[in-house]
Amino acid sequence: MTAISGANVFVTGGGRGIGKAMVEELYARGAAKVYATARDPRAVAHSDAVPLALEVTDPASVAAAAEQAQDVTILINNAGASVGASYLDSPMDDVRRDLETNFYGPLLVTRAFAPIIERNGGGHILNAHSALSWLADGTPYSASKAAFWSQTNSLRLQLQPRGITVTGLHMAYVDTDMTAGLDAPKAKPRDIAVAALDGIEAGAHEVLADDTTRWVKSQLSADLEALYAQLKK
Repeated sequence: MTAISGANVFVTGGGRGIGKAMVEELYARGAAKVYATARDPRAVAHSDAVPLALEVTDPASVAAAAEQAQDVTILINNAGASVGASYLDSPMDDVRRDLETNFYGPLLVTRAFAPIIERNGGGHILNAHSALSWLADGTPYSASKAAFWSQTNSLRLQLQPRGITVTGLHMAYVDTDMTAGLDAPKAKPRDIAVAALDGIEAGAHEVLADDTTRWVKSQLSADLEALYAQLKK
């Protein structure tokens, strides 16, 4: 179990959506300091947060942010992107962009902060995945989240002996800028933030934040037709 009260926390993508809700909920639970990052730190609205510039795909940017946050014990890898690329038709650079942001980006951040958290006596890392880690949506976004899920499962084992617990957060559609054009049921960012931080405090390996996500995971051992109705004959 990890205490949020009194902790120093680093949140990627902390200027809007789920990240913004995370920052608010962290302070509501008594966090001592929250570093909230964004490509443009002016996007960070919380008056108590420490805004930092961060581009998760840029090693120099990650190193600079880590240098300014040497007291962190909890890392929340929330930043993500969805280009909406097509496997067959989009430029390969667009296909790579989701993987750069959603897989390599959080790995760069984790590699920078794991030694910091360890030096500070251990702590916690939370990685924001998706229900699409387990359900392909026809774009590289779901592939990037599936790869990130696998990364988290490996890091959990590698970091446990170093006193760092790793939680994977999965959720379906959330009412954020990324899903603004989708006509589908969406969770509230605060509800996701509450579930995520409950998971950190409980030391959960995984948080399934909504009913859709729980249903998708429950179908993984079924035949493919359970998740992909178009395959039914």
